Amino acid sequence: MTDNKRSLNNPLALAVLVLLYERPMHPYEMATTLRERHKESSIKLNYGSLYTVIEQLLRGKFITVREVLKEGRRPEKTVYELTAEGETELIDWMRELVSSPVKEFPQFEAALSLLPVLPPEEVVDLLEIRIGLLKKTIEDFAEEERMCREMNLPRLFSLEREYSKAITLAEYKFSKDLIADIKRDAGGISSMWTEGRRAILRSRASARKAIKPKLPTKKTGGRT
Repeated sequence: MTDNKRSLNNPLALAVLVLLYERPMHPYEMATTLRERHKESSIKLNYGSLYTVIEQLLRGKFITVREVLKEGRRPEKTVYELTAEGETELIDWMRELVSSPVKEFPQFEAALSLLPVLPPEEVVDLLEIRIGLLKKTIEDFAEEERMCREMNLPRLFSLEREYSKAITLAEYKFSKDLIADIKRDAGGISSMWTEGRRAILRSRASARKAIKPKLPTKKTGGRT
């Protein structure tokens, strides 16, 4: 697993390069095309970040201004195109992403690493809520698959949904298995967890007792 050292690693920047690889476009057309292709479910998209990314790509000389269009009283539209450097960057970037696993930092993984701050019983309840939400997401995937079949959409254009579904199913199974292990204290997970929390709470209580507030002292005596 490798660490990404690329100076520009925003997925939206990659999407812009891909769009301009197809043909020159202005920002509104880029956003519309991404939404028409439902890429916003895989790539965070808003106009503010899109223009920021375009500026970064311009500074890096990966894209350039092709022309500025003016139609009547409408605002000007700047059309961008891919440079030779941009095409090289795009192909290298795609090859790297497909071939080399990169360590990412999902929020759920972060929560799992810090889980002992909550009691096991509460975590079971919270995971039950998570499982319910994941189940709804899985049902949504099934509906999307049905719509894709009706549209005869080639599999090539829904691979990101396949991947997302696989990840969601894995998280669903992991969460259910974790609940079962907590409930039956598999490998002593619950008992060690509970004892660890008790030790932390005792330590916190001792620390609070040790820090006693200082009371103000009364000044005595008269004038000198």
